[in-house]
Amino acid sequence: MSTIESESPFGVLLREWRTRRRVSQLDLAIEAGVSSRHVSFIETGRSQPSRDMILTLGRVLDIPLRDQNELLMAAGFAAMYRATDLDAPHLAQARRALEFMLRQQEPYPAIVVDRKWAILKANDGAVRLVEQFTDPEAADAWGGNAMRLMFHPRGFRPWIVNWDAMAAALIQWLHRDVLSGLGGEETRALLTELLSYPGVPAKWRSLDLDVSTAPFLAIEFRKGDLHRSYFSTLTTLGTPHDITLQELRVEAFFPADDETLTAQARTTSPGES
Repeated sequence: MSTIESESPFGVLLREWRTRRRVSQLDLAIEAGVSSRHVSFIETGRSQPSRDMILTLGRVLDIPLRDQNELLMAAGFAAMYRATDLDAPHLAQARRALEFMLRQQEPYPAIVVDRKWAILKANDGAVRLVEQFTDPEAADAWGGNAMRLMFHPRGFRPWIVNWDAMAAALIQWLHRDVLSGLGGEETRALLTELLSYPGVPAKWRSLDLDVSTAPFLAIEFRKGDLHRSYFSTLTTLGTPHDITLQELRVEAFFPADDETLTAQARTTSPGES
């Protein structure tokens, strides 16, 4: 008679992450300092991993802290990493660092977003940009989400000259967020929502590895005589030990032409352009 081994929840999750990262059992074993047989036994449930081994495998596979907690709990251990409210006293130093980055970016726009691309903080430059290129009465349409702001017909979309190229690149960012595990189900739902908007090409529904991975994302706005051209960069916090901090991103916009540079340099208050 043959017996059927029941896979452990941890083993199933580990194999999913290894497959997602395109790492073989042998390569994972080498980087983790164990035998490939041991990795195989862990995945099939024949061997129970220690807490330290789970954390080692999580680091090797670059698994987000939120999902490392899930791995720990699947193996019967307590979660290790916490998701602290950004306004908590414990994160005061991180908040000061974020606020410093936003101030330093003035008069150019900068925002802080979480893994769902919800805007948590914005400098005056970002507020001005929203006021210049959106209808205040349409704020509920994009609901404080940076991706919706770019894609929604009542957000930035009507005023972005190079919307097709810019939006295609952003869609691929979301696909990669989902694939990497950073985004989670909320990001998957956001991606599905954006793809349902009018005029979004069906070909954007899948990850395209051939899409340009240029270091800067260009975005050009035009509304009547008002013209602004930027490129944006994304910054993350290094070596975080808190889920909230790991999932934060700072998007900063820099002038991409002399006209935008000159116009923004003259800006001294939120009401001026």
